[in-house]
Amino acid sequence: MDDAGIHTLSDYRSAFHDGRTTPSRQIEEVYRRIAAHDDPSMFITLRPMAEVLDEARDIELHGSKETPLYGIPVAIKDNIDVAGTPTTVGCPDFAWTPERDATVVARLRAAGAIIVGKTNMDQFATGLVGVRSPYGITRNAIRAELVPGGSSSGSATAVAAGIVPLALGTDTAGSGRVPAALNNIVGLKPTPGLVSTTGVFPACRTIDCVSVFALTVDDAYAAIGVMAGYDPDDPYSRKGHVGMLGSLPPGLIVGVPDQDSRFFGGDALAEQAFDANVANLARMGFSTREIDLRPLFDVAALLYDGPWIVERYQAIDSFMDAHPASIYPVTRSIIAQASRFSASDVFRGMYKLAASQRAAEHTWHEIDVLMVPTIPRPRTIADLEHDPITPNTEFGTYTNFVNLLNLCALAVPGKFRDDGLPSGCTLISTAGRDALIGSLGLKVHAASAVLLGATSRAMPAFPEPEETASDDKIELAVVGAHLSGFPLNKELVSLGARFVRTGQTRPEYRFFALQGDGPRRPGLLRVSDGDGHSIEAEVWALRPDAFGSFVARIPSPLAIGTIRMADGSAPKGFIVESAATDGAEDISKYGGWRAFMRQETFGR
Repeated sequence: MDDAGIHTLSDYRSAFHDGRTTPSRQIEEVYRRIAAHDDPSMFITLRPMAEVLDEARDIELHGSKETPLYGIPVAIKDNIDVAGTPTTVGCPDFAWTPERDATVVARLRAAGAIIVGKTNMDQFATGLVGVRSPYGITRNAIRAELVPGGSSSGSATAVAAGIVPLALGTDTAGSGRVPAALNNIVGLKPTPGLVSTTGVFPACRTIDCVSVFALTVDDAYAAIGVMAGYDPDDPYSRKGHVGMLGSLPPGLIVGVPDQDSRFFGGDALAEQAFDANVANLARMGFSTREIDLRPLFDVAALLYDGPWIVERYQAIDSFMDAHPASIYPVTRSIIAQASRFSASDVFRGMYKLAASQRAAEHTWHEIDVLMVPTIPRPRTIADLEHDPITPNTEFGTYTNFVNLLNLCALAVPGKFRDDGLPSGCTLISTAGRDALIGSLGLKVHAASAVLLGATSRAMPAFPEPEETASDDKIELAVVGAHLSGFPLNKELVSLGARFVRTGQTRPEYRFFALQGDGPRRPGLLRVSDGDGHSIEAEVWALRPDAFGSFVARIPSPLAIGTIRMADGSAPKGFIVESAATDGAEDISKYGGWRAFMRQETFGR
């Protein structure tokens, strides 16, 4: 593969490892691609190539190829600070030059990444269309007549055009997902608070997220894995981690919009494309369930039609009052609506959000993941010239509610429409289930069988992880945080464990949430006949040496014993000492850890 064919992280890593190229050579290739693409509106500030080459050569001399993002070129949305490079937020008169990197940028650099420049955006991150910038309209990488999507327009198109493999955006109302759909790439919006926003200029500070654009799901999660982590300087930061991509829990239920919740703006091709994505789910063996999204749409309406617009005004109030002519006219008219709301309205909106959140909770008792169209339909630049508001509002149909409800979301490409325009869908789930939607996203993206972005690079082959246990492997039943999609599942995956089946224990166990510091831990205790419950379990298979390594990690009061399953099998599994259940909460009635954790999240 020559330099022109290097696009994904695996491309870069293998080329660096084999000595076929170097970080400095790839930086030269990035700048060649920028010149060849010839879109002066993609970057607001492109760092001088000589300066970036110096950083690349320093990494070659002093860096380690084992760092996760060694030599990887990255573009940054221009509301995220890069030390020594202006931050404009899409407004020239508002610009400043920060002395420090944003936390996410610092973490990318520490992992070996090289920042090439700051990308164009809808001014003050107010817009989903990508045309509200005094720096011009970034060209959609798939079709020039389409809007690029916003507000993270430059970052999305830089990835789609194959210029950089990774770019950062931000996402308050869908800015990390809408441009992904319009440019046939992946857009990952993590659980709010999982990634620091220190050094990110706010749109709505209470719900802003840093997002990632990439050509593949794996690449997006590699970047988020580097950036995630608690930041004491960010008051909205939360302790948590992304988790490992891997096997999906059997019996996974994917919700899709019911007939009353489907909106495509009258575009039959858009509806057909989404139906094709839903059909792919069935072909892959997943169950789907139609869900009424109207309670979620009620939440979405609060973002721009409710007092959350006041939060956007608060971020720039003194500047807007002193320099109204410096703000893009459409942006100014939107943010000026803050004057309609009183302090009483703000609290009224908060109460309405709380009520809507409660109304939406039942959705997550019925499904594991929600799949929606990322946007109802593509729109053109001409559409926006005719009507600068309605298409933007339409783009937020399936995105605006996500951050207000503290959800995680992943936009992935779907099959192209019959007219050759891009189509995409978004996978959504509850806070902390980022790895679950990523694991499903790998399959959904692979099933689309599209090229990566606007490049000629084909979708990498997707390995199926499931297998049956063989005679030389040991079966292990897990009932808690080692379940698929939960934080400790990565321990099994890293040891080469493979999912075998799901099942229930025999009705002779009690299930406890144990006391102690750190994450909640379950305890499975066998009891006398007639006093027990059946508990949900997953059975995994490990090589004997991997099983031994796993067992050595098990802390007291847990131990490995034999679990009696309802199907008659008897895999090894976690058991707890009876003394450890003193004072522990008996959660047997939930029938499993997943159901219990849902209740922990949404109340009992």
